[in-house]
Amino acid sequence: MSFLASDSQKVFFAMQRSQLKFEQGLVMNRAQMLTKQMDSYSASKSNDDNWDAEKDSYFLGLQQQEEFLETRSDNLDSQVALLDQAIDSLKNLVKNGIKDSCALNLMGG
Repeated sequence: MSFLASDSQKVFFAMQRSQLKFEQGLVMNRAQMLTKQMDSYSASKSNDDNWDAEKDSYFLGLQQQEEFLETRSDNLDSQVALLDQAIDSLKNLVKNGIKDSCALNLMGG
């Protein structure tokens, strides 16, 4: 009956995976908004000959936030991949547990 505990763990991992995918979507939306904000800001400064993006603290702050969010998204993607592997392993474990249980029942155990 340990396959029931494995199935519960699989369901828990699937819920975690859904939560991580949702968070990843939010993070990527925020990163896209920052990209648009950076584009808009640099377009507004394009006529200013003295403006340098590499020296503008506001622009650099936006850039750092965007890089952080992209790194966070990559991290979430790695966590989702690990959960996918764990879910697949648990699926196989449950499937094999059910087969073993059925075999025992057929043998009279």
